[in-house]
Amino acid sequence: MNPMLKKLLLATLILAPGLASGQPAAVVEGVQMPAWVERSEAGAAVRRIPAAPGMELKAGDQLKTGAGSRLLVKLSEGSHVKLGENGTLRVAELAPTKELFKGALAVLEGAFRFTTQKVGLGRKRDINISVSQVTAGIRGTDLWGKSSPNREIVCLIEGKIEVGAPNETPVTMDQPRQFYRREAGQTQPVGFVEPAQLAEWAKETEIEQGKGAARAGGRFRVELATVDSQDAALRVWDQVRAAGYPAVISPAIQGDKRIYTVRIRNLPSKAEAEALAAQLKGKHGVSDPKVS
Repeated sequence: MNPMLKKLLLATLILAPGLASGQPAAVVEGVQMPAWVERSEAGAAVRRIPAAPGMELKAGDQLKTGAGSRLLVKLSEGSHVKLGENGTLRVAELAPTKELFKGALAVLEGAFRFTTQKVGLGRKRDINISVSQVTAGIRGTDLWGKSSPNREIVCLIEGKIEVGAPNETPVTMDQPRQFYRREAGQTQPVGFVEPAQLAEWAKETEIEQGKGAARAGGRFRVELATVDSQDAALRVWDQVRAAGYPAVISPAIQGDKRIYTVRIRNLPSKAEAEALAAQLKGKHGVSDPKVS
């Protein structure tokens, strides 16, 4: 097989949702680009793959967002994980069974939000989230947190959590807007955050309207380039994907010749597709993007 065709086929398989049997433990639900998943396979170098709606996540994956970016991940037991801009989140453990969903997430940088739903009858949840040196045990709740240089915050929105740092007795928080923080490695007294401040924090992890975000099931597309050369298509594809945008190549027959269209799929509305087209115009080899 032509090496370039192999490259294209590999990209298609990486991004295609639903290839694994059964329900995946974690899936990218939405992405405000640019964002990536860094994945290592046994005996292979780490691959940096643009995050795309429908992409299945595995234990060991590391999620990264760029400037102005957001990521939304759905876990199979019903929880949602949101990651703000310039963030890094590692999927440390995913071990779901019919009786127990066990997982561990490590927020290495940036803001996140974790929101749970009730699990089904007969099933339990055991999820731990670490924010730098701070660990929170989840028992059905809604919380927000952030890791930044010399500062870690975990804020309870609803429910109950136990949170603490190494060699410290964990603190139980069970009142809305309670927050735990460490400054320069020192744990501070638990306090309450004002509603207005919590609302500002929450904005840091929400996918924004009008910023060209893709969502699972989105029906609109942005056509980045249509060319009659496979090499030309791959040049655009390489640049766009390296920048954190999940482009795919779709070959087709037009008249008596083969053409190649580089596109980004899963935009939920024409307005979002137009916003993404404007964002990419004149960048990464994209000269005149079109919405379809």
